[in-house]
Parts: sequence; structure tokens; C-alpha cells
Amino acid sequence: MSKATSAKKTAAAAPPPGCTLDINDPQVQSAAIRIQASYRGHRSRKELREKGPPRVLEPLKDVVLIEGSAAKLTCRISAFPDPFIRWSKDGKELRDGPKYRYVFEDPDVVALVVRDGELADLGQYSINVTNPFGQCSDSARILVEVPAKIQKGPDNTKARKGTTVTLTAEIMGEPAPDVGWTKDGEDIEEDDRVFFEIGSTTTTLTIRRATPQDSGKYEVYVENSLGMDQSFARVDVA
Repeated sequence: MSKATSAKKTAAAAPPPGCTLDINDPQVQSAAIRIQASYRGHRSRKELREKGPPRVLEPLKDVVLIEGSAAKLTCRISAFPDPFIRWSKDGKELRDGPKYRYVFEDPDVVALVVRDGELADLGQYSINVTNPFGQCSDSARILVEVPAKIQKGPDNTKARKGTTVTLTAEIMGEPAPDVGWTKDGEDIEEDDRVFFEIGSTTTTLTIRRATPQDSGKYEVYVENSLGMDQSFARVDVA
């Protein structure tokens, strides 16, 4: 190989116009100082973060869970080394699995996904974050909304004159539904003989000292802001 060829392979290429850098230029020196200071600041912040206990940067917020859907509670934290995360509902620890899913979206964001929403999911949810330097916690509520519905309607009933007749329906809904009873399409006017009671999961119509005039088609209905439902039963008094 000739010396000319060797020179071509080892010679440094000239920088493009405008790309030369003079390290003695005061502006270049000033920029270098700023870069060094920024790096030192980043390193200091990183060291402080490593030595500090976990902190909540963005707290949990209450969420509304619609029956049958999923809800997600999200919290942004600062913690290093990697912390231990524990979620709980009303003081009881929740295990990561099909119903409750622990989610880590990026190094600072953790979340809990509650699947297949139902009324039993209503409650206070808490996150506890622990590392060797300390711990922090936060909490929020999941509010469950369920359309009004009748789980089990009243049964058809045959009764003797003078006896007490009761019709019971199993109900549910959140917000708590309005409940009413009708006979042959007319609202029942309550008195000390015919009246109905409303509980958290049932409603019962009572007919005391039943007469043949009490025979007919009875309807119970429930309604809230998400929906309504109704059920019928036949009463025969002889």
C-alpha cells in the first residue's frame, strides 16, 4: 500500500463549516459550566431521592364504578429503591388476581384495577407504599352505581278470608331505588290494614284480615336514576 493511500485512511476529516469549537471561547466555557452544574444537580436530586422515604405526588381520587364494568384507582408516587405496594379495601388486603389487578404504568405511577363491578365493591380503598427508608399511604372511595332491579319477585298467593297475606320481593340498586306497590294498576293507599315496608334488600306488602276484595293483580316496582324494574303476583282470597 502506498504512503498516499495510508495518509488518506488515517487523516482526520475536516469538520463541516460552522462546526468548529474553540474551548477557549468564553461562551463555550460558560456553557460547559452550566452543563456541569446541571449534571451535579441531577446527581444530587437522584441521591436525595434514593435516600428518602416514599412520597405521594398525586393522591388517589374517588371513582364511580358502574355495575359490570371496571374501575381504576391511580396514584403517582416517588420512591427509590423500588417499594413494596399493598392495596386494601376497608382495612382488608387485596391480592393481585382476576378480580383485583395491581398495575405499574411507569416508575412513578401505580394503580389498582377492580374488575366486574358489583355493589359489594363499594368501599374505602387504600394504598400503602413501603421502602427501607419509610412508608406513605393514601386512600379514596369507589362509589358503585347499580340500576334498580328486582332480584326475585313476589309469589302468587292463595289465602283464606281473615288471614294475613304477605308479598315479598328482593330488590337492589345504587343509588337506593324508590319502591312502590299497586293493585290492579292503582297505587296502594296504605293504612293500618294494608301497608308495605322497604328494607335495604327487600320490600314486603302486608294485607291484614284479608277479604275477597283484596284479590287481584299486585305489582311491585323499583326505580333509580339508572333504570327501573317491576314484577307481578296474583293474590286470591276466598
